[in-house]
Amino acid sequence: MTDHRTRFLDLALRADALRFGDFTLKSGRQSPYFFNAGRFDSGAALAGLASCYADAIDAHGVSFDLLFGPAYKGIPLATAVACEYARRGRDLPVAFNRKEAKTHGEGGSLIGAPLQGRRVLIVDDVITAGTAIREALGIIGEAGGQVAGIVIALDRQEAVDPAKTRRSAAQTVAADHGLPVIAVATLSDLLAFAGGHAELAGQRERLLAYREAYGSETAA
Repeated sequence: MTDHRTRFLDLALRADALRFGDFTLKSGRQSPYFFNAGRFDSGAALAGLASCYADAIDAHGVSFDLLFGPAYKGIPLATAVACEYARRGRDLPVAFNRKEAKTHGEGGSLIGAPLQGRRVLIVDDVITAGTAIREALGIIGEAGGQVAGIVIALDRQEAVDPAKTRRSAAQTVAADHGLPVIAVATLSDLLAFAGGHAELAGQRERLLAYREAYGSETAA
């Protein structure tokens, strides 16, 4: 694994954002692990996370002019990543959306820098059903922006419907919209990470069994 993936998984464990046990997901699946980016709830944790995002983005090489955070978790994530790039010497504009359009003052559903004519990188935590991302794509398009790609913290690499296709939600979004989806880390990375940590060795078999049941076509 590259350094940003290892750093991210270490940080997620320390922040309790990555937990092992028995969890019921929104899909109804019983998962042996759970990821909650909301547990990066301090300045130091967010700064460390933003550094991992920026390294993943730079490693991919995607070209973009603006960071966009979909409400709600994407808002602090995009903001933190913008701060990390400023620390590195690149001052990027940042924007995000409201869940409900404001009807007074300046009005509208967008806050921050204008999107018109800019290449927009969407920053979020995960892609599950892809609904929030599709909403963001519509908002950006209506505002005159061009989506350059999507970056997420963790790609669970799960097939949306294993009985029909082994494509994950991230793969589906990428294929449907012709966009790169960049993940700081994936389920495959988590398996490699668990294999190298004695205290997580007992979790690896359960992770492998889960991947066998629900893994996407790229989760090998």
